[in-house]
Amino acid sequence: MDVNDVEKEKMVAAKEASKLVDDGMVIGLGTGSTVEFFIKEIGERIAKEKIEVWCVPSSYKSHLLAIDNGFFVTDLFQVGELDLCVDGADQVDRGLNCIKGRGGALLREKIIAQASEMVAIIVDSGKLSGRLDTLVPVEVLPFAYGSVKRKIERIGGKVSLRESNSKVGPCISDNGNFILDVDFG
Repeated sequence: MDVNDVEKEKMVAAKEASKLVDDGMVIGLGTGSTVEFFIKEIGERIAKEKIEVWCVPSSYKSHLLAIDNGFFVTDLFQVGELDLCVDGADQVDRGLNCIKGRGGALLREKIIAQASEMVAIIVDSGKLSGRLDTLVPVEVLPFAYGSVKRKIERIGGKVSLRESNSKVGPCISDNGNFILDVDFG
């Protein structure tokens, strides 16, 4: 699929998901390229329709983009529950099961999804698969790395510590944790 086609699919998915958002809602924002399209789409609605949308972002990247697009930002400590969570996924099977977390915000994304009345997962067609077979991200406290790694290996997972693209050493989540990528074959 052409890059422009993927971008168009992401924009269409974001536009459809934006129809779920009403004035005054408090929504959870995932992290990733498709969610960025969604944030910008809602930003256009905020500017044109003068709606008020509050959000709990799952990452610093989504947080900053939400502010730039006119969202009011809050946290789960203040609001407790969310009307809607919009997030992407790395892979989705026919049963709508997902693998998520390649963007590194997996722990916060899961917490936000659990605090939401409704969850909308938006993806392009390249994320659809007959079976889930991509690496499974796992966020772990650095303190527990060795123990968690051994337990995952005992159940058949091949664990690799995700390396950072921008510095020497492991990738560190916004929570200060390691991210493992697990291959379950």
